[in-house]
Amino acid sequence: MTKPFNWKIFFIIWIAAVFGVVAVIPYTLTLQGTVLQELDLPIPLPLLLAIQIGQNAVMFAVLTALGLFFANRVGLGLPILEAKLAGESVAEKVRAILLPSIIIGAVAAVLIIGLDVFVFQPALLNQLGDAAQSLADGSVKPPAWQGFLASFYGGIAEEVLLRLFVMSMFVWLGSFLSKTVEGKPTNAVFWIANILAAVLFGLGHLPATASFLPLTPLVIARAIVLNGIGGLAFGWLYWKRGLETAIVAHFTADIVLHVLFAL
Repeated sequence: MTKPFNWKIFFIIWIAAVFGVVAVIPYTLTLQGTVLQELDLPIPLPLLLAIQIGQNAVMFAVLTALGLFFANRVGLGLPILEAKLAGESVAEKVRAILLPSIIIGAVAAVLIIGLDVFVFQPALLNQLGDAAQSLADGSVKPPAWQGFLASFYGGIAEEVLLRLFVMSMFVWLGSFLSKTVEGKPTNAVFWIANILAAVLFGLGHLPATASFLPLTPLVIARAIVLNGIGGLAFGWLYWKRGLETAIVAHFTADIVLHVLFAL
């Protein structure tokens, strides 16, 4: 059954995503500091940032609206927020998702770190030599406080983009090809949508990686595999427990990766 569009949910999610966009700015400026110093910007940096925030606000308004449109038609959404806005008690629901989300996010982060340190970094050093040294010695890692702020972008904005919009859209499109007898998308549709969103999640990190590494096939594979681990986990949580669960897991993973691992 298709759920009606909820404007309150739209505005809450949209404002949260825009907050994430603003919060990630210090982290991004640190990563791109060397590049920015070499650029001759046509306008002052603060004005450029304000324009980018405005553009992202418009983009996330559209993505949030479309994401809710698709999610409402395939049984996805934000069950805790929906229940809260309906006047229901959500304490039990929050307790039910909190610990599993934190554990899954933390485990995903540890797997990502392990694969990167013991598999990808040695391979990149062997292939790229000095070009990959900054990745191995951590010189490109922003400080922990910036990583904490950036975690809000990952946990909220990226989940709105990749899960609420992209994954929901793929599930909706797939539902025209494969449905259960009840008229719902099949498990295969959900998994294909989850995998596609996870791959796009990995590819979406390549522009940041390109600021300090050449985009070789190994670098691209690293981005897809490492980010795909988290993406698949967050997508599964979104499918089974709702977007709130995916947000908590993604935020936890980013805290481990960008805060604890940066100390």
